[in-house]
Amino acid sequence: MRTRRVLVVDDEPEIRNVLSGVLEDDGYLVSGAATGEAALEALPGGEFDLVLLDIWLPGMDGMEVLSRIQEMPLPERPVVVMISGHGSVEAAVKATKLGAFDFLEK
Repeated sequence: MRTRRVLVVDDEPEIRNVLSGVLEDDGYLVSGAATGEAALEALPGGEFDLVLLDIWLPGMDGMEVLSRIQEMPLPERPVVVMISGHGSVEAAVKATKLGAFDFLEK
């Protein structure tokens, strides 16, 4: 069984580091990205099983990144869980309608 890979996308380095540390302690291979654009560059090839994706990002926001991920071919498309420190019911509903597996508050 291969080790699962996770991409943590958040513009706050502290959040990326904390989430990465927790996931690595549980045996996941973790990479980080500070922007939506960097996340989309890292994703082709199907290397990641899960993306933890912040909604509020500089440049391209998390909802746009989510929409672009959903356009990827199914074998390459990771599961996406949206994360936000400023979550709302409306944002959670929109994210799940766009294809997010879940929505978590930081």
